[in-house]
Amino acid sequence: MRLLVSWLREYVALPADIDVDTLADTLVGLGLKVEDVIDTGGVPGVVTAKVVRTERPPDAAKVQRVWVDTGDGTARHVWCGAFNFAVGDVVPLAAVGTTMPDGQTISRRAILGIDSEGMLCSARDLGLGDDHTGILVLPGDLPLGVPYAAALGRRDEVVLDVEITRNRPDAWSYVGVARDLAAKLGVAFTPPTPPLPEPAGDAADVRVDIVDGDRCGRFTATVLSGIVVGPSASWMADRLTAGGMRPISNVVDVSNYVMLELGQPNHPYDVATLGGHGFRIRTATEGERLTTLDDVDRALDAKDLLICDADDRPIGLAGIMGGADTEIAAGTTTVALEMAWFAPIPIATTVSRLNLRSEASARFERGVDAYGIDRAIARFVKLLAETCPDLRVHPGGVDARGAGLPPRERTCTVRTHQVNRILGGTTLEEDEWPALIEPIGFAVSGSGPDRTVELPSWRPDSTEEVDVIEEVGRLYGYDRVGVRAPVASSPGRLTPSQRRRRRLRDVLQGLGITEVMPNPLLTSDLQRRAGLDGEALRVSNPIVADEDVLRTSLRPGLLRSVAFNASHRRPGVALFEIGHVYPPGPGELPDEYEALGVVLAGEEAPAAVTVWREIALAMGIGARIDQSRVAAGLHPTRSATLVAGRDVIGIVGEIAPEVLEAFEIAERVAVLELDLRAVVDHDPKPARWTPTSRAPSSDLDLAFVLPDDVPAEKLYKAIRQGSGPLLVGLELFDVYRGPGVPADARSLAFRLRLQAADRTLTDADVADVRNRVTAATTKLGATLRTG
Repeated sequence: MRLLVSWLREYVALPADIDVDTLADTLVGLGLKVEDVIDTGGVPGVVTAKVVRTERPPDAAKVQRVWVDTGDGTARHVWCGAFNFAVGDVVPLAAVGTTMPDGQTISRRAILGIDSEGMLCSARDLGLGDDHTGILVLPGDLPLGVPYAAALGRRDEVVLDVEITRNRPDAWSYVGVARDLAAKLGVAFTPPTPPLPEPAGDAADVRVDIVDGDRCGRFTATVLSGIVVGPSASWMADRLTAGGMRPISNVVDVSNYVMLELGQPNHPYDVATLGGHGFRIRTATEGERLTTLDDVDRALDAKDLLICDADDRPIGLAGIMGGADTEIAAGTTTVALEMAWFAPIPIATTVSRLNLRSEASARFERGVDAYGIDRAIARFVKLLAETCPDLRVHPGGVDARGAGLPPRERTCTVRTHQVNRILGGTTLEEDEWPALIEPIGFAVSGSGPDRTVELPSWRPDSTEEVDVIEEVGRLYGYDRVGVRAPVASSPGRLTPSQRRRRRLRDVLQGLGITEVMPNPLLTSDLQRRAGLDGEALRVSNPIVADEDVLRTSLRPGLLRSVAFNASHRRPGVALFEIGHVYPPGPGELPDEYEALGVVLAGEEAPAAVTVWREIALAMGIGARIDQSRVAAGLHPTRSATLVAGRDVIGIVGEIAPEVLEAFEIAERVAVLELDLRAVVDHDPKPARWTPTSRAPSSDLDLAFVLPDDVPAEKLYKAIRQGSGPLLVGLELFDVYRGPGVPADARSLAFRLRLQAADRTLTDADVADVRNRVTAATTKLGATLRTG
């Protein structure tokens, strides 16, 4: 928020000798960070100039050529990308060599080989606000060739650009900041207290119907007549400009001024265009549309709150922006002034979904004072009367209340010992801390160490004791509290889940697999190419327009990384990711969980099985490989599902050929995915130490012909069971299809490593293992290859 220091002085008696640095430091101490100090006295080198000619070159559609005269009769040529001015307008010209407030130095630059002798400036270019939609058009009677600030009679003003945190809704107004400064500096605080206007004229013919009272707690409509639309007083226009707003007309400017001063957004509606002479506040119907003041046609949903006229025609997006056809026109004579209180969270939801932020929404989504509306109405009337002397307030204005209106009186108990305990470095007495917060509106009553504190209506962020103690700390000064390291009752340590997640990363990195972090937001095309055609949740306001799909699997991002490496002549990469996936849940929220994804380019399914077995061994988990269930996007005969009990915990195998083709990957890719809830949150049995045998080991290679309809996992288990306690290692080292093997079968070659704990194995021991393994595998329909 931009704060004009001279404007602040109207409400707080700042010492005459206080410098800007001291003022900024005081605000920072109050939790209001000063981002920048801006001098609005003018930019040296920027002068007034008159537009004498314009030309649109056919080869540059987004810019135009402009010739300007600075009063010496010489036409200077400037390229400009704005089109909001015409021949005869007076505009600010930054000459070559001028240094702008953003640090940019204007130089002679050419477009289409033609030099530009300077730059025409917008309000933001000159540090006069945030408006950069066009060039700042100055009054046409200004002298030419003189500094624009001097020509406008602008004083050398100081503006503080202050960052307001979300928990300080009251600080989104000059009065709110002034209240804090006055309390901190111990000086007088004099907010505007205009008297309530005396009604005059006929009774107002206006009505209000609040349909959704939970979302709209209060809605007032005050009818004002005798309005003459025209320019604002120069002092108001200058203040609004310094505050980052473009002056428009006296009615609109007073509306913005009251919002900046008191923090109460408001909207004056032309009664002549108000259907049914009333308002109806309701939620939108799905797909309903509204063109807002920025001339954007917006599609609404049932969560958006609308302000409609009495004929139920939408005329504004409640708490955010009015409709395009509700603007005050030059012929407006009577308005219905709307001031309301809307629930903050729904406003923030609509703002986020539509990506539509305004000065009004910035205040409503943080919380405005539901009981400051009367003062804001009186202030509006007093200010508008300066330019509309015949202004009248009609009797019969409406003040409708909804069920969601917050209570006016709120209290909490604050204990003195808790104040000192939570702040940590204070020894405040029971009569000391109340004096710190009473100047900012927290009324303290009672006696003794425990006091009752009445919470002000303009501080909806303060609800309980700890919030009040935070205010005590702010006004006392955290710099006075000092720095003291808290004494921990126990040393910090990783949680079991954190330790197991680190262990998992160590295992994968030890296997030579590199961790990557792809984008969790995908395009619909990427999801489809990965073979994942099921439902997926979409983000309504993505950073990149087409990346709006919340991933349901880690595979698409990992495959894109494999394809990227392959396109840069780096085949055979081994990658893993630990990240969250977001499959649709039973309600509105996704069934989010943490997952592990591993891809091994240039490898076949057994490599992924090996990685799974290493993880299972290191993490103390187990699962059976079920080849009867194959996930979408995987090879139908080389993939399987990992099942623990009745729960599916992952998949293992190879990527389907059509998916590899879609990603333009020319090599096979083995894949493993795990639901880490079954890995990280699992509490394994303690590992048992097994002594290392001193006896030598023996290797036994056996090849089995196994029908295609029998999973290799069953053969693997049969070999382990048949081998007995002598088996210390089992490895699949060859898969063969071809001559000598039936067409509906394949040959699987295993290497068995045998070792006894206390002796050297004999040929009879090895032969016995061979016979038992052969017998166990025969039950599966497997036959031992002997040739």
